Amino acid sequence: MRERGRTRRLLGLGARTGGALIRTRLGGQADWRALGEALFEGLSELKGPAMKLAQIMAQWDDLLPPDLAAELARLQRQAEPMPWPSIRASLVEQYGDLDATFREIEQRPFASASMGQVHRAVTHDGETLVLKVQYPGLAEVLESDLVQVRRLMRLGRWLKVPQVRLDALFEELAASLRGELDYHAEACALARYRARYAHLAGLVIPEPLPALSGPRVLAMRYVPGTPLRELEQGDDALRQGVAETLADWITEELFTHGELHADPHAGNFAVDEQGRLVIYDLGAVIPVPEARLKAMMQLLEATLAGDPMAMDAALLKLGGRQGQGAPLALYRESAEAVAPLFAPGVQDFSDVRVHRRLRDLTPKVWAAMDRLQPPADTLMLSRTLNGHYWNLVRLGARLDMQARTRPLLAWARG
Repeated sequence: MRERGRTRRLLGLGARTGGALIRTRLGGQADWRALGEALFEGLSELKGPAMKLAQIMAQWDDLLPPDLAAELARLQRQAEPMPWPSIRASLVEQYGDLDATFREIEQRPFASASMGQVHRAVTHDGETLVLKVQYPGLAEVLESDLVQVRRLMRLGRWLKVPQVRLDALFEELAASLRGELDYHAEACALARYRARYAHLAGLVIPEPLPALSGPRVLAMRYVPGTPLRELEQGDDALRQGVAETLADWITEELFTHGELHADPHAGNFAVDEQGRLVIYDLGAVIPVPEARLKAMMQLLEATLAGDPMAMDAALLKLGGRQGQGAPLALYRESAEAVAPLFAPGVQDFSDVRVHRRLRDLTPKVWAAMDRLQPPADTLMLSRTLNGHYWNLVRLGARLDMQARTRPLLAWARG
């Protein structure tokens, strides 16, 4: 009964989504905010893959209609929590007598997401921990949900998204969700990242506690912080320090270690009282092969040179274009839109002229989808970098991107 109920709700969402898209295709006006509200209400209850898909969509600030993006963004900040009795059953399965292990566990979660929720707990020694608890039965319903999500994603054809892109997005989503069920892998990633980035004074990664963790509960030391989104109107010096740390960390991840934390939504980041960037969730970490990274840097170099033919050659090398006739005019406009962020000197990510131009390109990108084919093996990498671009926009970052990228471009040519 439970799985049939989930299926009915997913199919109902698909019908409402399809109705909006059909009206748009027939020349009508879709009510994107109403559609976003319906998605939020349904997906925050369903948890799992459907909600994760909406969170991924919400990170594409530059592609979605603003009203729809605004509603889906709520899924990055809040979700309906799982009732305490269900969560308590999972904790009892892990620990047995809860009173013997903890002095207190807060019944109300302070964070809820697509795959689990987080509860504060206090040990008998007085130490505050956080317990990341996987939603009960999630592993059992995951594959069933993914079947329904694949059906739902077919509606993307109405937006002229190539089937290959839809298939690649689905495989990315499926792999990410299956990986996020592995709390042992996440605990190992936390330990690895803590050791690897210990030299970055502005970065904090919670310590995993293997002795208190299990297949469906991940215990960590509690690191309080102010959510990244709440810093948007905060102290400028603080925001600039956080932006510098974020940029330094991403660069080292990619170019030194060939590995990337691949879940950039703002809910995974906070700032502690010392002004350090806190990373809460390492459930999605992906390898980034050097050859793929060099190819993407070659595309960036062609873009910054404003050379549409070189951009097309780089895209062909990446497997990012198909069909006949390169959209050279689109390449030129894209290069002109991106170039200001890489001009000499410090550039302001909050300069609305830059991302307004990127948004204005969106209809032209959709129109060229018969020739452009985002490579399947760079979807998660591209999505992550896009998500962090918007994190830097929210922080009002001012960075010298030309100075930062110059040695990286030279590395890619080597």
